[in-house]
Amino acid sequence: MFLRSLTIKNGESLIREIRFKMGINLIVDETTTDQKTASGNSVGKTTVLRLIDFCLDGDGKNIYVDPEFKTTNTRIEKFLTENNILISLALAESLKADQTKDLVITRNFLKYGKKVQMINGENYSNSEFSETLKSIIFKSTTKHPTFKQLKSKNIRDEKYKLMNTIRVLSPNVVTDAVYEALHLFWFGIDIGASKDQLIRDKNLEEKLQTRLRKESNLSQVNQALIVVGNEIDRLAMLKDNFNLNEEYEDQFLRLNSVKSQINQFSSELSRMQIRRELIIESTASLDDALSNIDAAQIRRLYESANALIPNLQRTFEETLEFHNSMVRQKIAFIEEELPSLENTMQLARHELDSLLVTERELTEALNKSGAIEELQEIIASLTTFHERKGALEEQKDLWERTNKTLAEIESKLEIANKEVESRDELIQERIAQFNAYFSSISSKLDGVHSLLSADNPDGIYKFTIGNIEGNPGTGTKKSQMASFDLAYIKFADSLEIPCLHFVLQDQIENVHSNQITNLLKDIVTDVNCQYVLPVLRDKLPAELDIESLEVLTLSQDDKLFRI
Repeated sequence: MFLRSLTIKNGESLIREIRFKMGINLIVDETTTDQKTASGNSVGKTTVLRLIDFCLDGDGKNIYVDPEFKTTNTRIEKFLTENNILISLALAESLKADQTKDLVITRNFLKYGKKVQMINGENYSNSEFSETLKSIIFKSTTKHPTFKQLKSKNIRDEKYKLMNTIRVLSPNVVTDAVYEALHLFWFGIDIGASKDQLIRDKNLEEKLQTRLRKESNLSQVNQALIVVGNEIDRLAMLKDNFNLNEEYEDQFLRLNSVKSQINQFSSELSRMQIRRELIIESTASLDDALSNIDAAQIRRLYESANALIPNLQRTFEETLEFHNSMVRQKIAFIEEELPSLENTMQLARHELDSLLVTERELTEALNKSGAIEELQEIIASLTTFHERKGALEEQKDLWERTNKTLAEIESKLEIANKEVESRDELIQERIAQFNAYFSSISSKLDGVHSLLSADNPDGIYKFTIGNIEGNPGTGTKKSQMASFDLAYIKFADSLEIPCLHFVLQDQIENVHSNQITNLLKDIVTDVNCQYVLPVLRDKLPAELDIESLEVLTLSQDDKLFRI
């Protein structure tokens, strides 16, 4: 899919229409470096990338909320959310094709009944919207990887996508299993399902076992049960050998029955207490995550931003809120069980207290009736050992359940791993094909023959980038990204793998001017793609014919939204 156009409207009133072309597409900011430092105002060049991302199922908040400092541009926010601002993105299989066959995506920033989220004129729900885009663009209906994950590599506007070449997902709770599914899909290997949930379930069971192991292991529990059982048998025999009259016997039978019930309630309370502690520990761990941010680092970034952009209005607490909102739903789900559990525990404690009173009354009655002290000691010891047996049986039950659960998870993981490993030959073959393009482009761009590799040390394929020179080389991360992204499009085309034929790359100014010239004049022209770059005019090499490459020019007097 190629970019044909991006249109911004306020209702029926056209604000801007950006027409894209093959090759280089520059979004030029006429603001000089000195002017930008003095004004602190953005003209909206990076916002173009974020509007495209918004149309491709982005949440759109980064259009008016700074992703790094979490400050809100209230003027832009009100403009977007208090007007019917329609953003339309037209994609095409080929820019030479009939425009009527374009894929047209239209969205606005309103909510509920006023929300617009259309594909070719038809409105979709959130889940249907993402699934439909994946089906049309990537020709896939599998659940994993998601459409948002698949498009991430092509829109490099956020910090984590500007720092990482292939680990391009938001760092919030992303496992290697998620990346395995994504990276394999890039190379035309759709495994259909991610192992992510299995990995998370396995981690949870291993955490439970670590907690249990602090007290004992299963072997110790089993051996302790044997010893305790032997003691119970010995004490029971001693008790049975006492010659008691009928009245004593009746009281002892009642006492034994009460003690048995006490053991049952004690065991159940022990099980529920462990469950409650696990819930509280999980909640506490997530609560820690709500504020587990390097406050000093955020503060330094905030102060740096304030120096460049005076009168920042947002607080550190609002920065934390961005992080916190991502885990609140999980906390609520975990805590949902707690009230019912605590109510059940309270009822069990009440019943246990009642039984303990009965036990005490029976014991006192036996003492008054002349029951001998030795028998009482035997009964007390029996009670203690029965309680210990109940606690040990609960530990054993927990161990056996978690071992069974862990074995089932590992069995499913083994099946999933074998299915992926059976394609190892194809995986390595595809990577070799890709490296032919990757190494060639990277050597032209920064003199380093970069290469991709995939290893499977623990059942999950992990993709890494290195080079045949054996050192980082003289290139920058940006040049590595450019080489990778362009090489991928050539590779995908060679195997007819559906892909996005455009790359949106922010902060290209960080690349050396010679590399920029080489990239824009020679390398991109050899790839069937569109390379969209927001740039400051005075940061571009003088030898470039900027006018022939630009698709949009912005300035302090003519900003993107014209407000």
